[in-house]
Amino acid sequence: MTKDSANQMWGGRFAAGPDAIMEAINASIGFDQRLAAQDIRGSRAHAAMLAATGILRDSDAEAIREGLLTVLSEIEAGDFNFSPALEDIHMNVEARLKEIVGEPAGRLHTARSRNDQVATDFKLWVRDQFDAVDAALIRLLQACLAQADAGAEWVMPGFTHLQVAQPVTWGHHMMAYVEMFGRDRSRFADGRKRMNESPLGAAALAGTGFPIDRHMTAEALGFDRPAANSLDAVSDRDFALEFLSSASICAMHLSRLAEELVIWSSAQFRFVTLSDRFSTGSSIMPQKKNPDAAELIRAKVGRILGSTMTLFTVMKGLPLTYSKDMQEDKEPVFDAADNLMLALAAMDGMVRDLTANQEVLEAAAATGFSTATDLADWLVRELGLPFREAHHVTGTLVARAEAGGKDLPDLTLEEMTDVHSGIHSGVYDVLGVRNSVASRTSYGGTSPVRVREQIARWQEILG
Repeated sequence: MTKDSANQMWGGRFAAGPDAIMEAINASIGFDQRLAAQDIRGSRAHAAMLAATGILRDSDAEAIREGLLTVLSEIEAGDFNFSPALEDIHMNVEARLKEIVGEPAGRLHTARSRNDQVATDFKLWVRDQFDAVDAALIRLLQACLAQADAGAEWVMPGFTHLQVAQPVTWGHHMMAYVEMFGRDRSRFADGRKRMNESPLGAAALAGTGFPIDRHMTAEALGFDRPAANSLDAVSDRDFALEFLSSASICAMHLSRLAEELVIWSSAQFRFVTLSDRFSTGSSIMPQKKNPDAAELIRAKVGRILGSTMTLFTVMKGLPLTYSKDMQEDKEPVFDAADNLMLALAAMDGMVRDLTANQEVLEAAAATGFSTATDLADWLVRELGLPFREAHHVTGTLVARAEAGGKDLPDLTLEEMTDVHSGIHSGVYDVLGVRNSVASRTSYGGTSPVRVREQIARWQEILG
């Protein structure tokens, strides 16, 4: 493609082609070729509508339809020559279509602009990503549910400040991530619903005088309705920002779980064993089994959040309607979507493959005076102490146990009554970690009964 032929795409407005620098900064084909399938789908719908409304002859529409299918097959086969001189995917497709079908190709762009065309292509691509992420989240949720179901009664320490706080169950801990990823799924679904309006037919910014049927193209492309304002239709990138925002929150949740897997798989914790498929060795230390997949997932939130900030920054100062700045909208979304999908797949694999070490978890649950709150609650229930007094008595008993190198259940009844005379042997019923978790029967609590209820609820939600 020569510069002279490229100039024809501009309708004769400029006498000379752009120099190499302008071509380099202006061209987007290096990345927006990823929109090829969506671009051709939108063009086919547009051509069918133009024929149905009498704007385009049926014979021309049929030639365009067949020509676009040929272009798509060439792209999918890797036989298409993308030209930077033609700037973007739209011009590349149109130029090749003209080579295939001739004069009818020039009629395809009737009653539309590259502004509504790119907005439509990008929306279709982002909508596909919403659907892909939802499917990936379902798989991850099922993996977490399987872990929770297997360990619904396994006791482990619960933490605050990364210090042992109270006993919980492995199932309860895994179900916390089910709730997180479930909210992520809800956010993506909400964004998908809101973005499902078609920009096609808004033309450059003001609509068109041709008698087009925007409802027809919207339905053909799977949109709920046409966008109601042509100015907004071509300048809106909220759908991309919502995808990125939801992706950032989801990546943050993945990072939190990844951090726990890094900690839990260490020699100091040994709570879980990661499979060899998601671990690596050391080039110098033969004993090492590094949780590299988890560490890389933990890092992905930086890239995804960075992409979110990039697009917010691009959009924040743009007057209506389209500005060339908006060409910078695609690369951050492409990068974020790619990395989120990779992180979701890796986490799904790690969770499915990991082994929770039940005996280690239960032994750790009994450390750090984890049943101290149970003791305080017992003093309130059984002896009628005000909670603040019960808290003080329990703290004194913890200090005594710590001084003697014991845990609370190891204190003798005499040692306890020396602190408060009303304590009796029934206190030992609440000091074991299993008794502790079994007693937490409030809605949302860690009792195995409550955990299994939540597992069943989520299994029903996911079908």
